[in-house]
Amino acid sequence: MKFVADLHIHTIASGHAYSTVLEIARAAADKGLQMIALTDHGPAMPGGPHAYHFGNLTAIPGEIYGVKILKGVEANVIDRKGKLDLDDGRLAKQDIVLAGLHTLCAPEGSVAENTEMMINTMKNPWVDIVVHPGNPEFPVDEEAIVQAAAEYGVAIEINNSSLTISRKGSMPHCDHIACLAKRYGVIVSVSSDSHFAFTVGEFDVANQLLEKHGIKEEMVLNTSIQRVLSHLERRKNRVR
Repeated sequence: MKFVADLHIHTIASGHAYSTVLEIARAAADKGLQMIALTDHGPAMPGGPHAYHFGNLTAIPGEIYGVKILKGVEANVIDRKGKLDLDDGRLAKQDIVLAGLHTLCAPEGSVAENTEMMINTMKNPWVDIVVHPGNPEFPVDEEAIVQAAAEYGVAIEINNSSLTISRKGSMPHCDHIACLAKRYGVIVSVSSDSHFAFTVGEFDVANQLLEKHGIKEEMVLNTSIQRVLSHLERRKNRVR
């Protein structure tokens, strides 16, 4: 499958990632990507940037080395109501908003509580993609999550990092989520979740899950620039 964008990438601003914007853009250009999204963690993450960081992303050009740059956030869910760690005013100014449950940010809970928290997150009209829903640290009712993604028009992420170097034990959950996404016709976003420039655009293991379950390009957000832009445009309609 041909991927044209990587929509989940961290810079040194996240506090636990190790490459600059220029290094990331160069790596993306070298790998033939047409678009990347800079999605540093919101301020609730230890070591993460202050909220002011996300208001000043306008300083970054919209294109570097021929690669289109989306400027956004991987917002942290901070309570069971799905509240995020950026206010709506700042979320509204982002090109793209990812949201997910993270240790030290989201409250731990039962499967039912975690499921409710993730679904409440999807109800937020600014959220474009729910990230690493297969994380075993926050077990959820996976079918309920995928059904909610279909209902609220939110993309579900298949996170390559979860399947390789982080969030151990994610594979069976991501495998099931991919199966359910095919069943319910939910748009999938395949990401590197890169924390170092060398891994930008690395999708190999995640792509194997797509192939296993017969997920076609038209169901994958980042196989088309127009598909990405159309998905982001639908956020404005939700807010209205």
